[in-house]
Amino acid sequence: MFKECPRKYFYRYILGYEILPSIHMTRGSIVHSVLEDFFEASLDGVDESNFRQKLQGIAFSSLIKEWDGRKDELVKFKLSPAQLQLYFEETIVMLLNWLNAFCEKIERRKKPLVDAFKELSPVSKEKLYESQKHAVRGFIDTVLHVDGEVHIMDYKTSKSSEITDDYHLQLAIYAMLYEETHGKPPDKVGINFLRHGEKFVPVDRQLIEFAKREVALVHQKTQTDHIDDYPKCVSSACRWCDFYKHCFQQKTIREVLAENAGAASRREPIVSKVA
Repeated sequence: MFKECPRKYFYRYILGYEILPSIHMTRGSIVHSVLEDFFEASLDGVDESNFRQKLQGIAFSSLIKEWDGRKDELVKFKLSPAQLQLYFEETIVMLLNWLNAFCEKIERRKKPLVDAFKELSPVSKEKLYESQKHAVRGFIDTVLHVDGEVHIMDYKTSKSSEITDDYHLQLAIYAMLYEETHGKPPDKVGINFLRHGEKFVPVDRQLIEFAKREVALVHQKTQTDHIDDYPKCVSSACRWCDFYKHCFQQKTIREVLAENAGAASRREPIVSKVA
């Protein structure tokens, strides 16, 4: 969040303002729950002749259960029935894309279904990794053991299919956390863009050292509690920020940019409280 916008970090973590839930956050949580449940499902009655249809049924039944279980939460977003239906149908498409790719992996293994399913199942799901040394933590969606390699995978329900700078840093931090916990780095870290497929980043020393530097830099820059030390990153996306009203207060984006420039010229260097 700090890398995205220091001022947003200030409102969230210095002042403690809450981030409001959204349909995108709730939908993402639903999908994560469905994927977690999928690998816990019984394979009784599933064989090589019907596994695609059976696995699809397992995933969609879980989706309906999770979606219905969040009805009270979904109603709060005040979306029309047509809008909610659109989000539901988009979620079905995402799951279908993911499931088709998973089934193709099973077929390429050319092994009994149960064995292939087990080999492709995560060894851990939604697990908290925490570093006392670097004062950072994160929930890793899945850790997979694939043909002797360790792969870390994060699920994204966004429309994007690009590993942005933010995603790259997230994956680098996951690699750093995994290495500190297990004594060796993963082989790959990646994102499954559920609309589009998987993309990986190979793990090397450069990636892990990059994570360490970035984490240290953020810690250095967040020792102060002065608002002027947390400049706004103004863009058209500001209108969808939970703290839009706090930032703009009926000012135009141009006025805020000028205000930021003036604050930057007056700002004193940050001195780390840790030092």
